[in-house]
This record gives sequence, C-alpha cells and structure tokens, in this order.
Amino acid sequence: MATPFATPRARALGFGLRTCREARNLGVRQLARKIGVHAQELSNWEYGKRIPKVEQVALLMGVLVVEPGERARLLELAHTARELSWLEKAVPGVAPSASSYAENERAATAIFDWEPAVIPGLFQTPDYIRALLSGQEQPERIERVVHARLARREVLTRHDPLDYHVLVGEGAVRAEVGGASVMVEQLRHLLRASMRRNIRLQVLPMRASAQAVTHNFGVLEFEALPEIVFVELHRASAYLYDADQVASYRAAAKTMAALAMDEHKSGEFIREVIADLERQHDLAEIDLQRN
Repeated sequence: MATPFATPRARALGFGLRTCREARNLGVRQLARKIGVHAQELSNWEYGKRIPKVEQVALLMGVLVVEPGERARLLELAHTARELSWLEKAVPGVAPSASSYAENERAATAIFDWEPAVIPGLFQTPDYIRALLSGQEQPERIERVVHARLARREVLTRHDPLDYHVLVGEGAVRAEVGGASVMVEQLRHLLRASMRRNIRLQVLPMRASAQAVTHNFGVLEFEALPEIVFVELHRASAYLYDADQVASYRAAAKTMAALAMDEHKSGEFIREVIADLERQHDLAEIDLQRN
C-alpha cells in the first residue's frame, strides 16, 4: 500500500521536528549531516511530505537533546503518522501558538472558516477573548491565550497574506460577550479587518441555520499539500484528511456561503447591531445616572 502523503499527524510531526531544530539554531543541512541523511529528506520530514522511521525520529531527538515530554509526543506521532484522520486532545500548559492548528494556519494559503457561535479567533479582540474565557481558565492562562491569538493575526497581514473566507453565524454577531462596550469594540474591529482585500466576511442569518453544519469547522488549502478539515471540539480537535470527508465539508461550505448575506449586506447588518448595542449602552448609562 502506498505511503499516505502529508497526513495531519505527519505534518504535526514535521512541525515539531522543525521547532526542535530551530530551538538549537541548526540549519537543515547541518542537522542532516549529523544524522546521516540528505538535506532534502530532512526537509521533506519537516513539511510532512515524507514520514521518517521511528528510529530516525529517536536519533533526531537525541541529537537535538529534546526534553522528555516533547520527545514522547513526537515519537507517538511517528508511530501513528500514517493514520488519515486525527483526534488531538488538548495538552495542559501548551501555548496555543505552538498548537498544530496554528502551524497549519501559518502554512495554509487559503482557509474557509465557519463559526456559528463566536467571532473567529483571528478577529478576536483582547477583551472579547478575556470575556469568553472568564471563569474557565486561570488569569495567567487567559493572558497567554490573548497573546497567542493576537500573534496569529500575522497570517492576514504578512507579505503573502492568507486568503481568508469567513462565515459567521448571526448569533455570534448578536451575542453580547462581555457586555455592550466589549461587543461594540469587537464588531468594529471585525468590520475594519473585513476591509482587507484578502478577507471575505459573510454573516449567515438565523433563518438559514437549519441548513447549516451545527459545529464550527475550517477547510485549509496548501500550496503543494492536500486540503484538510479542522473541527474544534471541547478540549480536543479533529483533523480530517479523507478525500470524501473533505469533499463533504467543501460542499457544505459552498451551500452555506450561498445562503449567507453577501459581503456588503453583512457589513450593513454588523453596523446595525453596533448601533443597537450603542443605544442599549446609552440607555443603561441614563438609568444609572437617574438612580
């Protein structure tokens, strides 16, 4: 049977190997010489295009003096790299910037993102993130998440920016996360971000929700690698690689985009919600002054 090409686990293994190499300030050629392989072979491992043998990964871990926890994680990925799909459980204490999704996001050339209940992470403001996580995480953990999510925005503004098509549920726009003032700031930022030429923002009305996929998902495209689908779960994430699964999510994305407001109407709708929130805030201020 042919070796699977660039499965989600193989890519995660490659991301991890590259991070370990860069932490030791070693170039691809330097490290390749140390372990006795061609530089192109090592590069293929780091991009998930080829899957190294478990003993080769163990050798790399030894040369790079990788700490035990990360060593065990990468060796487990090496054992399972040929599996087509992947349920990745959250690892306590691991910064989101080091997650497999953030790495895939940086490597992607285009992403379709469906978020029915919250504003997508690439658009979230610091206060919105804090309000979302309040009561669920320790304050220091929340600030790490804030820092990591803001750092992820770089994919939208870099020299070769991500082509980002975002579909947001009406409920996500109307939800008053953190109160009116926090939500107004968040929606204004969303509008500003949507003005970028590489971003397409649509709002899916509640009346169309019966025809929408109930959970959030992303379809990620890459320059020289197969597409993958990302589904975020509670304390876990699923990466889908099978061609039929990817095609099914692609079809759902096309259907929902057709049902959604176009970009102009989506912007108008968001402005109307902002105006409603500002009126509510002003009325609340008047009530406070009277009392």
